[in-house]
Amino acid sequence: MENNLNAVELKYRKWIIVLSVAIPVVVAILFGVKLKDFGYDVEPLSFLPPIYATINGITAVLLVTAVWAIKNGKRKLHENLMKTAIGCSVAFLAMYVAYHMTADSTPYGGEGALRYVYFFILLTHILLSIIIIPFVLITYVRALAERFDKHRKLARITYPMWLYVAVTGVIVYLMISPYYAH
Repeated sequence: MENNLNAVELKYRKWIIVLSVAIPVVVAILFGVKLKDFGYDVEPLSFLPPIYATINGITAVLLVTAVWAIKNGKRKLHENLMKTAIGCSVAFLAMYVAYHMTADSTPYGGEGALRYVYFFILLTHILLSIIIIPFVLITYVRALAERFDKHRKLARITYPMWLYVAVTGVIVYLMISPYYAH
């Protein structure tokens, strides 16, 4: 495998591995950390969920637009849209963690079949949000390395997963938002 990687890919390889493991682990740990448990008197950042849900929606639009751009030969636009999508995902993650460090999790209050739909969407959203991390990073590094054949091949897998995560993030928010404490 080493022979198939160029210098740029080798340079980022360790970072991809570290981030792919560290991000989900750190998020899981921080999800359980409440600042009040450490003596910080902080109000819940209850204004964040609609903002980070909107960022998920913007990410979805950016991804779709980026695919349109590359299919229409607009490589620089594609590159800028993808960098913005990655930035949006990082911003989402920071806000998501900040919210959960200051507020208790909101239980879903729906009943019947809708409850099963919600938990199916939530579970697949969470699992794919973990799985997508190395896919996004490797796809991005392949573009940086100008390995566009390999970039394109992996992007065909990365794109639908990332789009699913972005769209289901909005759906999860819309389904749980009636149950947020006001």
